[in-house]
Parts: sequence; C-alpha cells; structure tokens
Amino acid sequence: MTTIDRTMGATLPEIRGPLSAAVVDTLAGGRRDDFDLDAVLGADPFGEDLQLALHVCYELHYQGFAEVDDGWEWDPRLLGFRAALEKTFLEGIRAAVPGGDDVGALLDELLIEPVDSEGVSHFLRDEGEWWHVEEYFAHRSIYHLKEADPHVWVIPRLRGRAKAALVAVEFDEFGGGRADQAHSRLFSDLLTGAGLSPGYLAYLDHVPARTLATVNMMSLFGLHRGLRGALVGHFAVTEITTGPSARRMDEALGRLGGAAECRHFYTEHIEADAVHEQVLRHDVVGDLLEREPELAADIVLGIQATDLLENRLTEHLLGAWSAGETSLLRPVRPLP
Repeated sequence: MTTIDRTMGATLPEIRGPLSAAVVDTLAGGRRDDFDLDAVLGADPFGEDLQLALHVCYELHYQGFAEVDDGWEWDPRLLGFRAALEKTFLEGIRAAVPGGDDVGALLDELLIEPVDSEGVSHFLRDEGEWWHVEEYFAHRSIYHLKEADPHVWVIPRLRGRAKAALVAVEFDEFGGGRADQAHSRLFSDLLTGAGLSPGYLAYLDHVPARTLATVNMMSLFGLHRGLRGALVGHFAVTEITTGPSARRMDEALGRLGGAAECRHFYTEHIEADAVHEQVLRHDVVGDLLEREPELAADIVLGIQATDLLENRLTEHLLGAWSAGETSLLRPVRPLP
C-alpha cells in the first residue's frame, strides 16, 4: 500500500490497550496484520481500549489521518476486526437498555423536562467555572467538528417524506449552503473564541471512552443500513433535547463572560432545533414508521442508546467536577 504524504489531517492517537494498539500500530506501519478477534470477545464494550479502537476505524470513513493511506478505509482484515468491535459494542448497548417498540411514548417523555432535572448544562449555568466550560468544549469537539456527518449516512436508506425531511434538517446543519454557517464551522469558531485549539480531533487523546462512545454510536448506526431506524431514533432525540440545553449553555456563557463566537454556536441551535424537533418527529420518524412499522424497535433502540450513553457521560463529568478533578484523561490546561 502506497503511503500518501499529507500536510493536513489529524494524527493517530496514543494507544489505550491491545485492541487500539492493533489498529493504530497497523495503520502507522502500513502492515496487514492478523487481528486477534478472540481478544475482542472479553473486552469491556464501553472501555477505553475498545472505544478508541472503534473510533480510529470509523475515522477512516470521515477525514482520516494525516499519515494513513486512504486505502485502509476498505481493507478487508481491518473491516473484519471493526465488525468484531461493533458486535461487542452493540451487544453491550442492547444489554443495558430496556428495549420496546413504543416510539410515541418515548418521544412524549423527551418533550417534558422535569423541573428538578440536573445535567451538565444545568451545572454550567448555575455554578460552573470557566475551566469546566473548557473541558466540556473539549469533550464535545470530537463530535461537533464533524457535526451532522454521521447522520448523512442514513439518507440513501430512507424514502419519500422521511428522506426529504431529513435532508432539509441536514441542509440547516450544514449552514444552508453557507460554509461559514455550517455547525461544525461554528463550533470551530467557538473553540477559537474560547482560546482552545480548533483543530479536528485535537483533543482525541484528552477525552475518555464515555465521550468516544457517544460519537461511535452515531457512526455505528449510520454506517449500517440494518440500523437505519436506530440512527433516526438517535437523531430525533438529539433534535428534541438540544434546544433547552443550548439555551442553558448560552446563559452559562453569558454569566461567565464567554466570547460572542461561543454564544453564537448555542443561540443558533436554540432557533434551529425548535423547528427540527417537529420535522424529525412527524416527517421523519412518522413517515418511516408508516412505511416500515417493523423498525419501531430499532427506533426505540436509538432513543434509549442515546439516553444511556449521554447519561454515562453526564455522570462522569459531574462526578469529576464535584470532586474538583478533571473530567479529561489530561486537562487542556492546569486546573485552578
């Protein structure tokens, strides 16, 4: 395989165990090693090693890595190893969620936020310090610098009104045809305004598995036609819950004196997602269920998996911050 010399792109991350070492070392050395599929069987589906290995495999379908040849994207041995990682991850998710097929009931619950609810945006709005905000930005940079990209995979798997409506939402996510207004660009501007690196995957070595899992879930659902219902369920949750959270983030940044670029990212989401939640629920989820009612359980899976992984990340963030500790594997700056 010929190595391509690139001047841009993320660099391969530091390994976190034998699974990520198998992927990273192979990509770095250009070897077609035999991957130990048995090693995946006993791995923690949510652990640091498996989640990083899976994230590196998935990244080959996005922007790739500066020192890695594009041909690795479809290498059959690497894909076989990725499939084993995916199987363990998906089985872990399925075992941790209750399941079911009542899509409407779950979506109704999402529309009602408890008065006494607590979360990261609540903490940052009410008592967070600027270093907490910086860490939160680092966590979210893994997704937001590729915002909406994982959801594009589902477009050719949909039909009719569901497809047209999802494309309309994605059009907004990508700035309505204006590159400077694409949400990924707005988050890059946010990072710059916060004095952080806007580089793509700049904080990959900083974030823990709980962050990677929230992004890997999107790629898993998006890259598999058989999980198209789960991707739609996930996307619906995201659009329904982002608006209130974004409003609290704007309030947090206002209290802490955040730059205009930081606040603009969230005010844009307050406005856009108020419309998107209705489009996703009625035109995308509704039409998909009319056409393929057998996908109800998969849509529920997407909703519940999103809730599971986001709650695990929230518990980690609030637990670390309440103890006065960093939520990252390594802080972006020395703690105050």
